[in-house]
Amino acid sequence: MFKIFNLKTFLFLIVLIAAFLRFYQIGVNPPSLTWDEAAWGYNAYSLGIDGKDEFGRFLPHDYLESFGDFKPPAYAYLDILPIKIFGLNEFATRFPSALFGTLTVLITFFLTKRIFWKSKNANFYALTSALFLAISPWHIMLSRAAFEANVATFFIICGVWLFLCGISDRKWLLVLSAASFAISIYTFNTSRIVAPLLVIILVIASLKKLWQIKKQTIVSLIVGVMIILPTAGFLLSPQAQLRFKEVNIFTDIEVVKTANQQIANDKGAIWSKLIHNRRVLYGVEYVKHYFDNLGPRFLFIRGDGNPKFSTQEVGEMYVFDIPFFIVGILFLIKKKEGNWWLIPIWLLMSIVPAATARETPHALRIETALPTFQILSAYGFVTFILALKKYRKTIAGVLLVLLFFNFIYFYHDYFAHYPTQFSREWQYGYKQSINYVQSVEKNYDRIQITNSLGRPYIYYLFYTKTDPSLLRKTAKTERDLFGFVHVLGFGKYEFPKGFDLSKNGGKTLYIGTPYDFPKEIKVLKTFYLLNKDTVLVAYTI
Repeated sequence: MFKIFNLKTFLFLIVLIAAFLRFYQIGVNPPSLTWDEAAWGYNAYSLGIDGKDEFGRFLPHDYLESFGDFKPPAYAYLDILPIKIFGLNEFATRFPSALFGTLTVLITFFLTKRIFWKSKNANFYALTSALFLAISPWHIMLSRAAFEANVATFFIICGVWLFLCGISDRKWLLVLSAASFAISIYTFNTSRIVAPLLVIILVIASLKKLWQIKKQTIVSLIVGVMIILPTAGFLLSPQAQLRFKEVNIFTDIEVVKTANQQIANDKGAIWSKLIHNRRVLYGVEYVKHYFDNLGPRFLFIRGDGNPKFSTQEVGEMYVFDIPFFIVGILFLIKKKEGNWWLIPIWLLMSIVPAATARETPHALRIETALPTFQILSAYGFVTFILALKKYRKTIAGVLLVLLFFNFIYFYHDYFAHYPTQFSREWQYGYKQSINYVQSVEKNYDRIQITNSLGRPYIYYLFYTKTDPSLLRKTAKTERDLFGFVHVLGFGKYEFPKGFDLSKNGGKTLYIGTPYDFPKEIKVLKTFYLLNKDTVLVAYTI
C-alpha cells in the first residue's frame, strides 16, 4: 500500500508540474497569437454562435477553409467550450493545447508502463518518462500555443496505449483505440499518415491476438471506418493536397535544374543521366531531410530554427538527455523488455512524412514521435541508475540536480527573456494597434491595414469579436493561383496589398509598418515590440 501511495503521489506531482508549465501565463507568453491561432479561436467562436465557420460552412466535418490551407477541424471544435467559458481571448484559444498537453504527460505514464509490462522496473520507467515529458522544452513550447499537432499527439498516444491494453486484458478498449486513432485524422495533417502507419504496424504485430478476439476487432474496425468515412472524400481531393504541394521537396524546381545542369556538364552521357537523374536527387534530398530531424544540434543544442518551437538557447531536449538517450537505445535493443520494438519503430516512422518538407528539422511536424524520445532517455536513465552497485542514491541525486539546472536555465530564459526577444516572430503589435483603432474608428470612413505582418484580417475578426454574419455579408475575398484565400476587407476595414493613397486621406486611417511610410504623413500613434522596436504606426495623410 505504501508503494502504491508513493507511486500515485509522484504521478500526481508530475502531472501538477506539467499543468503549471503549460498553463502558467499562456495568455501572455507566447507574447501574441500567430495568425493560425487567431484563426482557430475565431472559427471556434463562429461555430459556437451559429454552427458555421468564418466562411459560412455549417458544421464543417472535413476541413476548415481558413486561409485556404484547409485545416483539419478538430481543434476548432475542442475550442468552442473554452471560448464560451473564458471569452474570445488568448487563454481560451490556447486552452485545448495546454489541457491535452498536460493529459499527454499522464497518458505517457500508462503507455510506458504498458510497453514494459513484463519488467519489474515498469513503474520506474513510466514515472521517469512522464517526468521527462513534463519538463521537456519541446513539449512545453508546443503545449503553450494553439498547435493542433499537440492535440493530435495526445490522440495517437492514447490510441497506442488503448490498443496495447485491448490485446492483453481489456478487450473492448480496442474500440476506443480505433476511435482515438480516427479522431487524430481530424486533428493534424501529419497524423493522417502517421496514425494509419502505426495502426498497420500494431495490427501486423498482433495478428494472432486480434484473431482470438474477433468480435472486438471487427467492431473496432467498423467504428474506425465510420468515424473516418465522412472525411474520406476530402482526403483524396486536390484541396487536401494543397498544403503538401506548397511545402514538399518534390515540387522544388531547383532540384530539376540541378539535375539538368549536371547532365549538361557531362554532355548528356548515359551514365550521367542515371547518376544525376532528378529522381535520384530527390531521393538524396529526402534522406538528408529525414536525418535533419535526428541531428544533435536540433535535438540537444539549439532546437528548431523557428523561434515558435524553440527558445534557441536549448535544444528540443536537454544536454542532460544525451548520454541517457544513447544508453536507452542500446539497452532497449539489448534487454528487449515487453513491447520494446514499438518505441524505435514509432520514432523512426513518425519522421517519414516530415522528411518530405523543405523546412527541416521541424519540431512541430515530428511531434507525433513524442513521447518516444523521452521514453528512451528515461529508459537509459533508470537502467544506468539501477546498474550501479555503490553510491546509487548519491549519483542519482547529483544527476537530478544537473537535470534541475538544465530545466531552470530553460525556464528562466523562456519566461524572462523569450517574449521580449521574439515578440516579432509572434506577430506582436496587432492587438495593441487594434485596440487603438477601435477607440478612434468612428472618426474615419475606412481603415486600411498593411499586409506586411501577414493576414491582418483574422486579427481584426478576433480582437473586435466581429459577428460572423457581418463578416459573411461584407467580406471581399479573392483566391490566388494556388487556391489560397485572401480577405481584402470587411465592414470599414480594408487589407489591400498596397495602400490606396488616392482615397480621401482625411477620412482614412492607415495602420502600416515603418517601411511603407509615404513622404507626408501625420503620425497618430506608434506601436512597439516588447524590445521597443517600432512594429506598426497609425497615421493619416
